[in-house]
Amino acid sequence: MRRTEPLRALVRETRLEPGALILPLFVCPGEGVRKEIASMPGVFNLSVDQAVKEAEAAAALGIGGLLLFGLPETKDEQATGAWADDGIVQRGLRALKKSGAAKKLVVMADVCLCEYTSHGHCGIVKRTQNPAGEEYEVENDSSLRLLAKTAVSLARAGADVVAPSDMMDGRVAAIRDALDEGGLEQTPILSYAAKFASAFYGPFREAADSAPQFGDRRSYQMDGANVREAMREIDLDLAEGADMILMKPAMPYLDVIRAARERLDVPIGAYQVSGEYSMLQAAFARGWLEPQRAMLESLVAIRRAGAGFIVTYFAQEAAKVVS
Repeated sequence: MRRTEPLRALVRETRLEPGALILPLFVCPGEGVRKEIASMPGVFNLSVDQAVKEAEAAAALGIGGLLLFGLPETKDEQATGAWADDGIVQRGLRALKKSGAAKKLVVMADVCLCEYTSHGHCGIVKRTQNPAGEEYEVENDSSLRLLAKTAVSLARAGADVVAPSDMMDGRVAAIRDALDEGGLEQTPILSYAAKFASAFYGPFREAADSAPQFGDRRSYQMDGANVREAMREIDLDLAEGADMILMKPAMPYLDVIRAARERLDVPIGAYQVSGEYSMLQAAFARGWLEPQRAMLESLVAIRRAGAGFIVTYFAQEAAKVVS
């Protein structure tokens, strides 16, 4: 049954199709901007007009959707650019919704504050002075109001799905309540329910200019050693009103994807993050791996583990191969 490609294809258990792929886009100010990210070959910071062109190309390939991130003109302690009506992602969403691509794509918007805060953390920071110097704490509860405000702003701008990625406790409930109160009951929530504190986010932080200016995110992102805790986090988010869940990163946490799939019947996605993409690209550039085979193998592994859809920077390239 393995002798020829038609035979192998006939009995293949796991299939990859363009509609299961989600393409991340980084939207930045300006016009005609298409700036390649040094650590992520083939990935660009795009002005709104260029993001629309990228979306149209993705739609033509049959890709399932987009996940939008923003690079604001300015940053502050209150992450104003995240929830402002004229924020960069809000402008991008409105432009996308006017394009023909929007009819063929699910347009998702990331809900987080790290790209918009001057300190680079995913919530409001409280600073205190003690004899040993300044200390800081990312305040969970005070951050929820801004996250909910951001989700409402993005949904009103045209996001089909809002995707909170901050890992603050209770943020799904806060967002669901705010959406419902704002007349946006039909807007689904894709929760990054199990987002681990990971070394594989490095290139993204260059792409989104979101590296923390002090400390790290281990006090609110998950410890990579804990799969049972991941299941509890997922259960909590679903109880609070999440419609879908997302695992991040993907390849180092395939066991978590599998554990969630075996327990739950809700839609589950996984994010093949920047570090996963960049390390493969580095190997491709050196001739160490065969690009197409390694790319597809990595995506099939994520799908086989139980992800119904995959957020990946390979979305366009993979779609061309599997369509």
